[in-house]
Amino acid sequence: MASLRELSQRETLFTGGHRACAGCGFPILIRLVMTVCEPPLVVACATGCMEVTTTIYPETAWKCSFIHTAFASAAATLSGVETAYRSLERQRKLGRRFTFIAFGGDGGTYDIGLQSLSGAMERGHRVLYICYDNGGYANTGIQRSSATPRRAATTTTPAGHRLAGKPQARKDLTAIMAAHNLPYVAQAAISHHNDLLAKVQKALSKEGPTFLNVMAPCRLIWATPPEETIDVTRHAVECNFWPLYEVDEGVWRLTYRPRVPKSFREWLQRQNRFKHLFRGEDPEAILADLEAEVQRNWDRLQARCAE
Repeated sequence: MASLRELSQRETLFTGGHRACAGCGFPILIRLVMTVCEPPLVVACATGCMEVTTTIYPETAWKCSFIHTAFASAAATLSGVETAYRSLERQRKLGRRFTFIAFGGDGGTYDIGLQSLSGAMERGHRVLYICYDNGGYANTGIQRSSATPRRAATTTTPAGHRLAGKPQARKDLTAIMAAHNLPYVAQAAISHHNDLLAKVQKALSKEGPTFLNVMAPCRLIWATPPEETIDVTRHAVECNFWPLYEVDEGVWRLTYRPRVPKSFREWLQRQNRFKHLFRGEDPEAILADLEAEVQRNWDRLQARCAE
C-alpha cells in the first residue's frame, strides 16, 4: 500500500471550487478517497448534495469519468458500466485496468438505493461502494433517514411535547453489508484519515465488490459550527457511537479502540439536533437509555471481533 508521503505527491482527481457548504464532511471524504485512486477511474454518484454541489453544468469538480444517476440507481448504474468493461476486456479492446467507485448518501444508500446496492453486491461486480453517512436527508430539507440517530430532531421528526426527536434506532447498514459475505466491508470516519485511507486501499485491492460506510457529517443536519466538523466526528468515534472496524474475508476486526472513551452525553450536547434532550424536568431517563444503547452496540461489536 502507498505511504502517506507518496499519496501526498499525487494529483487529486477532485478539485476545489465546488459549492458544498463550509464545514461539509463529504468533500473531505472525496478528496481523501481520490488521493488513493489512480486513473482510469469511473465514479457514479446518486442524487444528493454531492452531485448538486460538484456538477453544476457546465462545470464539474471531478477530473475523472463521472456519472450522475437517480437516488436508487448508483450501484445498478455502475454495475452495468463494470459489466461492459469486463466484456471489452475479454475482447482485448482495453489495455488498462479501470477502477469503479460509487458514492451515495443516506437516501441513496440506507433507504432508497438499498435494493440496487444489495443486488450489485450479491452479483459480485468489482465495485467499491462508499456511503457518506451524514445522518439525514440534507439535500431535501433535513428529513429523517434510517441512518438518523434515535432522538435526533429533524423536520419530519421534530422535537416537542409529543415527540422527543426520532423514536426509532438507526439502521446498522455496515453489518447488513457484511451479511452479504463480501470480500471487504469497513466502517470509517473522515476524522481518522490514516484508517480511512488504509481501508480504501484495501477495498480497491480486492477482486469482488466492497463497501465502506464513512461518517461524514452535514453541519446543517448536525447543527454544529463548520470549523468543528472533524473534531465532532472524532468525538463520535472516541465515545464509541461510531466504531472503526473492518470485515476482511469474513473476519471481524476492530481497527481503532479509544484508550479512554469520551463522554457520549458531551457528544450529544455539541449538536443542536439533540438540544431538546437537555431541557425539561427529567431528561435523565432518555439520556441513560441512549447511553445504554451505545454500550450494547459496542459490546456486540467487540464480541463479533472476539475482543
